[in-house]
Amino acid sequence: MSEAFDPKAFVAGLPNLPGVYRMLGAAGEILYVGKARDLKKRVSSYFTKTQQSPRIGLMVGQIASVETTVTRSEGEALLLENNLIKSLTPRYNILFRDDKSYPYLMIAGHKFPRIGFHRGAQEKKSRYFGPFPHSYAVRESIQLLQRVFRLRTCEDSVFENRSRPCLLHQIQRCSAPCTALIDAESYALDVRNAELFLLGRENDVIDTLTAKMNTASEAEHFEEAAQFRDKVRALSRVQARQYVESAVGVDADVVACRIEGGISCVNLVMIRAGRHVGDRSFFPQNADDATCGEVILAFLTQHYLDQPIPPLILANAELEGEALEAALAEQAQRPIRLITTPQGERRIWLEMAEKNALLSLANRVRERGTQEARLVALREALGLPESAQRIECFDISHTMGEATVASCVVFDGHGMQKSDYRRFNIRDITPGDDYAAMRQVLFRRYSRLSTEGAKIPDLVLIDGGKGQVSQARAALVELGLNDVSVVGVAKGPERKPGLEQLIVEGDGPPVSLPPQHPGLHLIQQIRDEAHRFAIVGHRARRGKSRTTSELNEIKGIGDKRRRALLSHFGGIKGVQSAAMDDLVKVEGISRSTAQRIYRHLHGEAEEKARTG
Repeated sequence: MSEAFDPKAFVAGLPNLPGVYRMLGAAGEILYVGKARDLKKRVSSYFTKTQQSPRIGLMVGQIASVETTVTRSEGEALLLENNLIKSLTPRYNILFRDDKSYPYLMIAGHKFPRIGFHRGAQEKKSRYFGPFPHSYAVRESIQLLQRVFRLRTCEDSVFENRSRPCLLHQIQRCSAPCTALIDAESYALDVRNAELFLLGRENDVIDTLTAKMNTASEAEHFEEAAQFRDKVRALSRVQARQYVESAVGVDADVVACRIEGGISCVNLVMIRAGRHVGDRSFFPQNADDATCGEVILAFLTQHYLDQPIPPLILANAELEGEALEAALAEQAQRPIRLITTPQGERRIWLEMAEKNALLSLANRVRERGTQEARLVALREALGLPESAQRIECFDISHTMGEATVASCVVFDGHGMQKSDYRRFNIRDITPGDDYAAMRQVLFRRYSRLSTEGAKIPDLVLIDGGKGQVSQARAALVELGLNDVSVVGVAKGPERKPGLEQLIVEGDGPPVSLPPQHPGLHLIQQIRDEAHRFAIVGHRARRGKSRTTSELNEIKGIGDKRRRALLSHFGGIKGVQSAAMDDLVKVEGISRSTAQRIYRHLHGEAEEKARTG
């Protein structure tokens, strides 16, 4: 039996140095991670203070041990603290979950560069602008650059194999470099102007275009002059709408926190090259009694662990400025300025972010009220306990048994938890056997959860009838999860929404809720999301299979040659329609290899034609 934790004796042995401390529970689980300028003073405060917040007071009552790590500086402690918070997700720390990387606008390296949406690792030969808060902010900028500079957006494989301009050229969104309707020098100038625009030097672009317009007009090339005039007008409209006054060239993040009704919201406004490119709201976990300063500190340190840091950050709460600036500067490898009491125009930016946070809070409160009412109605309709919060829904998607994929989506309390979604590629079953697929996915899902001690759902929804429900129950019983409720959602007559039948375990008849029933609306929302998530995964798996399977069957065609063929012809259909002489033009494809490819792709069809 382990000795009881003695906080007085433990604190006595701590140094007066900066570092990180970890509070552990009786089972060794991490309760809380914190940083300190002075470990001895900070840790002792938890056991000597009488006025603790309810959250921290509850946590202190569960501490069974404390671990510490000494660091060289408070800034280093801040970085280590938030790395641990992100990796360990302690129960009592304020947590911001944002697993997705931010999108960028890309100008690819090419003789005729294309513009496009990019997320993930970056290549040296391409240029990237951003980040942007949302994908639609990137796409809005791409559409603007298409209208003004008429840059291409097509993939290189399509670009290299076009014989006539596409629709985008017809609607004046592309200058058609694929068919030599613009020369390389003129296209390069358009690319350069687009880059200047994205860097915030739109006045230089407007001056250049205005000069060209005047030159064309003096030479009586009025159609060309009109094109330059339209570009200038479009850029001027954007400048008036998107650029913040006196901020040309400025990169800044504006971070504001508001708390209403016990819900905290952080709004992030992004300003890049003087342009307001959009905003995004975040709702932290475990922040019920936290202050705005605590929430913003948690956001800044966690958010910028994985994201690029702009040189200027504005925040609407007092923070430990020097330590935070030092930590962020160390992370960014350059000076970072943090301002919490901005003046003038910057104060207006912060007020804009505060208004955005309030609007997001109002929407969250409305959504939470609706979702809670739906959940209560569903509990009553199905006889679930009042504590029931977590619902997981499963769906199976395939095409005549091909590329079977199962989805699992999660609803927990107030909304869909997308970070908990999972897909499963179903294997080793008879194609089209939905019963076996359902049993496999539930067994795979909950065999892992039951051994790891993770969250077990209160209700499992199955998109299907009695057969699927019985298979789901069998998988749960085998895993010892007998107490989890299982309900099937069977499509009603003529598959009309609102006529669904709920298959509850047992021999009783199906339950039919009225079309207006809030509980049915919640089931429909979760079921539709599971269906969407499964279809997306199935289509991706099926497309990959169909793209690669035929070429993989050809002797002598490995991954490198297959990629070269698909890239050169723009896909498997292009390879199928290629003549022998065209195949030989691909790097690594000899005459004999081209003959094998052609015979494999065309031999069967020709044989059928001869024998038919």
